[in-house]
Amino acid sequence: MDSLRIADAPPDRVLLDAYSEAVAGTVERVGPAVVKIEAAGRPSRDGRRRAPGGGSGSGFIFTADGFLLTNSHVIAGAASLVATLAEGQRFDAAIVGDDPDTDLAVLRLNGVGLPWAPLGDSNAVRVGQVAIAIGNPYGFDCSVTSGVVSARGRTLRSRTGRLMDDVIQTDASLNPGNSGGPLVTTRGEVIGVNTAMILPAQGLCFAIASNTAKLVARRLIDDGRVRRSYIGVAGQQVFGAHEDDRRPAVSGILVISVEPSSPAEVAGLRAGDVIAALDGEPLAGIDDLHRHLTDARIGVPTPLGIIRRGERRQVVVIPSERRG
Repeated sequence: MDSLRIADAPPDRVLLDAYSEAVAGTVERVGPAVVKIEAAGRPSRDGRRRAPGGGSGSGFIFTADGFLLTNSHVIAGAASLVATLAEGQRFDAAIVGDDPDTDLAVLRLNGVGLPWAPLGDSNAVRVGQVAIAIGNPYGFDCSVTSGVVSARGRTLRSRTGRLMDDVIQTDASLNPGNSGGPLVTTRGEVIGVNTAMILPAQGLCFAIASNTAKLVARRLIDDGRVRRSYIGVAGQQVFGAHEDDRRPAVSGILVISVEPSSPAEVAGLRAGDVIAALDGEPLAGIDDLHRHLTDARIGVPTPLGIIRRGERRQVVVIPSERRG
């Protein structure tokens, strides 16, 4: 029986040819929608040099009317942006919206009949499936690497310090310049926006999930920004904050400082308080608080469960929209 199974198995050459055909076919479909983004920094005050903000990266057109996704850090500080397609067409790119907290930005190209690549469903991604990265590492245009999806649901901290959830890990090699390019399945669906690699480790690369990109892109196109709420505290995670000697210790956020005139100050929060819950949901740390402070909380009275001098209390805070 074993000998029959071995005899019936396709030869390695056939499997390799099928894999090569799948990758090549994907690149032929998606590659034309991938662009090289060149960012020019603003002139310095003396006019002799460029201030920080110049550089290059990748992006891809994801709608038929010329909207383009890339990383926020690719365009940060840029005075002007030029997008170059694989066939050499160059377009001035206008910033539609930018969200550093998720490291995503949407640009717009004024062109007709531009190639585009659809955003797929990242929830359907399976660990182990083939993943293909297309971009412009170190300025080498239209470079392709392939690997597999190594893990789903990773978390990664953005340059603003906020935690990004539902990040895809892959071993498809990324290098500086790949940022903002697509991570694609063999069906030609974009499942992620390539954003980071861990150096000097090998095979530890990350992409923002396409479902996150869909949500953020929609907000950026509609409003130019992603609205989030804030309460105005600086804090740190603590374990073992006791309510009193008869009750168990709880985890939460130790308030280090309260911003003057902020929603937290108006609500009566003080340095030294421990925020243990928001609207009845336990908070393990500051990242949990950030996840809860969405645009839906803006202007909505929200109960906070706090511990002050060992006693549990409740205050009501009205989050405001966070600016900047």
